[in-house]
Amino acid sequence: MNICVVGTGYVGLVTATCFAEMGHLVIGVDVDVAKVDRLSKGESPLYEPGLKELLHRNIKAGRLSFSTDLASAVSRSLFIFIAVGTPMGADGSADLKSVLSVSRSVAAAMDGYRVIVVKSTVPVGTCQLVEKEISGVLERLRMGSPVSFDVVSNPEFLKEGSAVNDFMRPDRVVVGVSNPQVSELMKELYAPFLRNGHPVIMMDVFSSELTKYASNAFLAMKISFMNKVAQICDKVGADVMNVRSGMGSDPRIGLPFLYAGVGYGGSCFPKDVQAFVRTGTSYGVDMGLLEEVEKINNQQKEWALRKILDAYPDPAGLKVAIWGGAFKPETDDVRDAPSIAVISGLLERKIAISLYDPEAMAGLRLIFPAGIQFCENPYDVLNDADVLLLLTEWREFRNPDWEKVKGLMRGRLVLDGRNQYEASDLASHGLSCVGVGRGCITAKP
Repeated sequence: MNICVVGTGYVGLVTATCFAEMGHLVIGVDVDVAKVDRLSKGESPLYEPGLKELLHRNIKAGRLSFSTDLASAVSRSLFIFIAVGTPMGADGSADLKSVLSVSRSVAAAMDGYRVIVVKSTVPVGTCQLVEKEISGVLERLRMGSPVSFDVVSNPEFLKEGSAVNDFMRPDRVVVGVSNPQVSELMKELYAPFLRNGHPVIMMDVFSSELTKYASNAFLAMKISFMNKVAQICDKVGADVMNVRSGMGSDPRIGLPFLYAGVGYGGSCFPKDVQAFVRTGTSYGVDMGLLEEVEKINNQQKEWALRKILDAYPDPAGLKVAIWGGAFKPETDDVRDAPSIAVISGLLERKIAISLYDPEAMAGLRLIFPAGIQFCENPYDVLNDADVLLLLTEWREFRNPDWEKVKGLMRGRLVLDGRNQYEASDLASHGLSCVGVGRGCITAKP
């Protein structure tokens, strides 16, 4: 099938590349000329495991191309996927300007039936707005010569760091339609991805739009819940990892996302929780539960700074070494990453910072052009550091040489913001380790 994907950001690029990998002819469209030029050469603007290889293979095979010419791409495609950004507005609601602008441009280029698929994360009612925008343009431009179309909701459920695998082997594909006939087209489009027996779940458009926000908000709620449990653990001397094991063994609850840490971040949870709150509020629904989820998350981002100031009430001359800056491993994404709040708090107190992340340092340099010493390997950051702080659980941080760590550091305090280490192991090397909700270690470094 012929597919046009408008927007070559995280979702759009993965969508376009994976459809091409399954044999479809795909055109990725973007207004950024420099970006399109890079993509046409096979250069990915973002880090995602496996994406670069798929990009090269499908461009070479002629199944995937990139362009700034939306009209030409629409004229050659049956499916038009809208995958542009919906950034958070000043009031927390989703900004739909790009989605609606693309809708109008697509309508102006349509010369026959098209399936318009909204892949962007959008609030309930957006597909209805898209349909209205397209109809308005068609009425003005195609008077006396009607053009038919369908608008479909098809939210993405990609996890950064495993997005290619998530798209190629989805646990479910959610599709919202108002015309039952287009259901068969969508099933045919996704059939190659669902040979593992997982379903295409067909539903009405409103339910499909709501499914995305509800899913992300629930996962964010699990994280904030465990962070609140971790706070209680610290007060009473319990270990949150033991609590997690006891809770997670209940199949109604499960272990995934029951991790205490330094808070959630990224391009989805912070934005989608706020947008979901605004959606509910606009319909007169009290969203206090999710407002508390957001409040807990913001508090949790202050965990590292609180622990540092507990150990060093006078931080003059202090140096903190940081492992990790991306909001999660296997990505270079620093959008709303907990590291941003941590670094900002340290800089406000004139605390020296050295940092290493395998992929995210370029993004952090844009946010913090001064005040951070960026290093080329995890051990370089440790020279004369008083505190080592783990913020992102990259695999290369899992089993460090603790004797080497101790030899390079000036202090002896390790703050484990991801509960990756056992305090007893570090104690055998002369290091004090404080995890999130794993008891209070008061020994001075």
